[in-house]
Amino acid sequence: MHTKQYTSVKPAGDRVFVKLGVEEEVSTGGILLPNTAQKKPSEGSVVAVAAEDATVKIGDQVVYSKYAGTEIELGGEDHVLLKEEDVVGIKGGSSYKDLKPLGDRVLIKVSKAEEATSGGVLLTDSAREKPLTGEVIAVGPGKKGEENTPTITPGSTVMYQKYAGTEFKDKDGSEYIVVQGSDVMATLS
Repeated sequence: MHTKQYTSVKPAGDRVFVKLGVEEEVSTGGILLPNTAQKKPSEGSVVAVAAEDATVKIGDQVVYSKYAGTEIELGGEDHVLLKEEDVVGIKGGSSYKDLKPLGDRVLIKVSKAEEATSGGVLLTDSAREKPLTGEVIAVGPGKKGEENTPTITPGSTVMYQKYAGTEFKDKDGSEYIVVQGSDVMATLS
């Protein structure tokens, strides 16, 4: 049976076509990772957009929700076809701290987890309670077509819902999360 090979993809509706970034083949310690242990990339470069008024533009380096989209191989390279709303933000540099969140999303630098109990017992990474607080780094412009006055401002310390958002770990070990504005439960001071 012969399978037709396509040479181009033109997104429809509110879709965005993204060429995937490179998968991590080596750990930060230099250990070669098998395919099953490699992290699936959740960022890439926009190669096509359906809508002329799309927030993202061709060439933008974007980050998207981990489980979003449909993967497509085109010309021997991996791509993903996404809804524009699944794009979390546009990368402004090599670090996640430079990410520009889209829609009503908020970029938060996650607080460090407690490394020891109050009694002084050291905790392993798996035993540490995941922090639900952090410092707001950037706030998106709000949902398309809606006027929003952000109540969350960069520099604020906030608490967010436990299972919310898309998490990222920067090259320097800093952890970031992008959550919807509605997932921020409180501003702390």
